[in-house]
Amino acid sequence: MTKLKNDRLIRALLRQPVDATPVWMMRQAGRYLPEYRKTRGQAGSFMALCTNPELACEVTMQPLERFPLDAAILFSDILTVPDAMGLGLYFAEGEGPRFRKPVRTEADVKALAVPDPETELRYVMDAVRLIRQTLHNRVPLIGFAGSPWTLATYMVEGASTKTFSHTKGMLYNEPRLMHRMLETVARAVTDYLNAQVAAGAQAIMIFDTWGGVLTPADYAEFSLQYMQQIINGLTREHEGQRIPVILFTKGGCQWLEIMADTGCDALGIDWSTDLAAARKRVGDRVALQGNLDPAVLYAAPEVIREKVADVLAHFGPGSGHVFNLGHGINPDVDPEHAGALVDAVHELSRPYHLQDGN
Repeated sequence: MTKLKNDRLIRALLRQPVDATPVWMMRQAGRYLPEYRKTRGQAGSFMALCTNPELACEVTMQPLERFPLDAAILFSDILTVPDAMGLGLYFAEGEGPRFRKPVRTEADVKALAVPDPETELRYVMDAVRLIRQTLHNRVPLIGFAGSPWTLATYMVEGASTKTFSHTKGMLYNEPRLMHRMLETVARAVTDYLNAQVAAGAQAIMIFDTWGGVLTPADYAEFSLQYMQQIINGLTREHEGQRIPVILFTKGGCQWLEIMADTGCDALGIDWSTDLAAARKRVGDRVALQGNLDPAVLYAAPEVIREKVADVLAHFGPGSGHVFNLGHGINPDVDPEHAGALVDAVHELSRPYHLQDGN
C-alpha cells in the first residue's frame, strides 16, 4: 500500500506522535461552500448528488482544495442504509429526510433485509473508490455510518423528530421488536462499513446522533450494545494498515468510560464536555476528537483563534487528539472562518507535540 503523504489523522487516532494536531470538520463538504451549492444545483437534488459517484467525489474534494485539512470524509448520508432496505428515502424541502414506508409493526420489522453493499449501495462504494483514486494518498479518507439506534429513530418515526414518540413507544411497549430491528440494522451497518474499508476507506466513524436522548440503562441496552456488535465485526486491518474506528454519541459524554470499553480507537466529544476532564476520565485507552462549539465559527477570526487555543490547552500536550467541531459545521458559516480555524489548529498545536520529538 502506498504511504500516505499526510498521515497525521491516522497517527493521532492511534495515539502515535504527530508534528501538529490534525484537524477536519464534520460536514466539511456542505452548504457553507458556494462550490458545493453549485454542484448540488447541478445534481438537481440531494439524493441525486449522493447517488452520483462522480459528483460525490467532487464535493468530497472541494473543502480540501480550499483548506489544508488532514482528512477527507466520504460525502454521503447516514440514511442510505435504511433507503437500501426499501424504506423509500426522500427529502422534503425545508423539512429534512422522510421515509415513504416507516417501520412501525412486527410485519414491517420482519420485512427488513440486510442489503448487499456492492449492489443496493454500489454507488457509495464506487464513490469511495473514486475518491481514493482522486486523493492520490494526499490525506486519509474517512468512511462512516449511522448507529443502529440513530437509524432506527428515523426508520420508525419516518422523519426527523423532537419527541421520539413512535421510537420510544416501540422501545418501551415492544422491546423485543425493537431489539429485532436493531439487530438487523447492526448487521447491515457492519457489512456496509466493511465494504467501505474494502473499497478504500482508511478510518471509520460511527455517528450516534440520537444516543443522548436515552436514559443510561436504555443507552447501554439499545444503543451501545449494537455499536459494540458493529465494532466487534469490523475489519480493523486492511492491506497491512490499521483502520481506526471513531465512536461519537452526541450528548453522551456522561458515558465515555463505557464507550471506551467497546474497543474503538477514538471517541468524538461534543462541545458540552470539558476536554481536559474527558481526557482524564479515559486516560490513554482512546484518542479524543473534538470539540469546538460549531457556533464559534460565527465569530471573528481572532476570536476563533482564541477559542482554538482554549481547546488545545484543555487537551494539553501529547498525542491522541484530533481537532474537530463538537458537531457539524453550520450551513451559514463564512468559509473564511473555517479556514481561520484550520490554520490556527496547525500553528498553535505544534508546541504541544514538541515532547514527541517532532
